[in-house]
Amino acid sequence: MRNVEPHSLLIKAEGAALFLWREGMKKAEVFAWVKEMYGIEPDYPWADGNGVLRHPENNKWFALVMEVRKDKIGLSEDGTADVINVKCDPVLVGSLRERAGFYPAYHMNKDKWITIRLDGGVDGEEIQRLIQLSYELTAPVKKKKRTL
Repeated sequence: MRNVEPHSLLIKAEGAALFLWREGMKKAEVFAWVKEMYGIEPDYPWADGNGVLRHPENNKWFALVMEVRKDKIGLSEDGTADVINVKCDPVLVGSLRERAGFYPAYHMNKDKWITIRLDGGVDGEEIQRLIQLSYELTAPVKKKKRTL
């Protein structure tokens, strides 16, 4: 069994483990959770610490985890922050951006993507739900069989 951080809860059901974070998630925790949920590990197309999470079927990104300068996401603070970009329902984007820890998508379509700070300010379960939504929104489209 893995070591579980004190701020997380491990639930085992039907042979699968699901981590529920009661507080925010860090970069490594996001990668561990995505691997546990979907069996996907990040790839690093820019040979740095910025990881892309892709669907194995269509190679589309469903998340981008990176370190950005705080001023690039609209903060006046110095330094850097770990963030995750996820695809989101455009109806939710505006209301999420009004909350602490959420920002217009960094280097992505700002109508359909959102940036979330990974510093503990956003609840881990909410981050998980938004990753799941992004995974669904970027999944391959299943074609319906036409009937005559």
